[in-house]
Amino acid sequence: MKTYLIVIFCLYIFKEAFEYFAQYLNFRYLKKYGAKIPLEIEGKVDEALLKRMQEYEADKTKFSFVSSMFGNVVTIAFIFGGLLNIYNSWLAPLNLSFIVSGWLFFMLLFYAGELISMPFSLYSTFKIENKYGFNTMTVKLWISDFIKSLIISTIMMSLVIFAGLWLIKWSPDYWWFLVWSFLFVFSIFIMYISPYVIEPLFNKFTPIEDESLKERIFSLAGKAGIHAGKILTINASKRSRHTNAYFTGIGRTKRIVLYDTLLESMNHNEILSVLAHEIGHWKKRHILKTLVVFEIFSLISLYISYRLIQTDLLLMLFNIDTDTIFAEFIILAFLGGIISIALQPIVNSFSRRHERQADRASYEMTNDAESMISALAKLSKENLSNLYPHPLYVALCYSHPPILERIRHIKSFTS
Repeated sequence: MKTYLIVIFCLYIFKEAFEYFAQYLNFRYLKKYGAKIPLEIEGKVDEALLKRMQEYEADKTKFSFVSSMFGNVVTIAFIFGGLLNIYNSWLAPLNLSFIVSGWLFFMLLFYAGELISMPFSLYSTFKIENKYGFNTMTVKLWISDFIKSLIISTIMMSLVIFAGLWLIKWSPDYWWFLVWSFLFVFSIFIMYISPYVIEPLFNKFTPIEDESLKERIFSLAGKAGIHAGKILTINASKRSRHTNAYFTGIGRTKRIVLYDTLLESMNHNEILSVLAHEIGHWKKRHILKTLVVFEIFSLISLYISYRLIQTDLLLMLFNIDTDTIFAEFIILAFLGGIISIALQPIVNSFSRRHERQADRASYEMTNDAESMISALAKLSKENLSNLYPHPLYVALCYSHPPILERIRHIKSFTS
């Protein structure tokens, strides 16, 4: 068993090293090409802006390296250094019920993770994002958001943990299917209530005031056969100057949400191009397709987990003295993280394909390639996007095609 554990440890180190190598290549690629103004957006950016994009990406990369290294040290100490065994053994003598023990086991780990990540979140928000003019949050607002997120996460995680563990106890042989069914229904429920219950806790949503823009948005959505219940603007500038637009909710709760920063920086045609892209995802049923694939993968993963938990393999492999399903779930999550390195490029490839299809759908609805390109250029400028990501880094980390690739793709529509 010790040999197998060493193999797993080496696989984990290889995975992390490979991801660091991809980051390094991306950083070098940006240093080599980042000062060159791309032909695709010539006249829309200058050398000073390119330099700022380089610096922002460099700072994010360095910060990501430091924070992930710290996370790796904690993970190695917990999984391979015996802390998981100590923690698991500490809870066992408390003589709590199966469900309460499991709730305490997972919630304490969650709170520990939140506590460990807090300094990194603060540094990212108030140091890096401040430096580049993105952050508009006060410390008071950050604390308020943190407390709200913690309370909401506690409630939702508690519901999932209590229900999941009760199903495991109630049906030891079929819990994998029952838990999957519950999680599926629960996720749909959250999609329904989120626009009315969760999202307003953090942001203020108001009906869009520009009647002309509202009419054009309704017309655009209607052309795609989509009924949007409401068109709202969100006070995103209260927290950040980043720009975005999105759909939220399902069924009758479906709504279109525009960042106030987007409304300030783009004209009507550009806004419509951005929204047409999002509508394109609905029109092509990308969300449904992604959900189906995700649920199939989740069901398979839960069944494999069930089969592995039926044996004592995981407990023996990682030297866990006290037999609990809780420790086995943590080990399975860790092993899943290692396996994900092989699956991530495939998942990202399909996602980028969906984005290209949505761009095509956007053009078919608006017949306005110029506004699409102009909107993308503004988004890249306002978010200081990396215009020159390395291909390997794109494969591992990009769910969207790089900006220049998208612009070239859009230009091909008119050729």
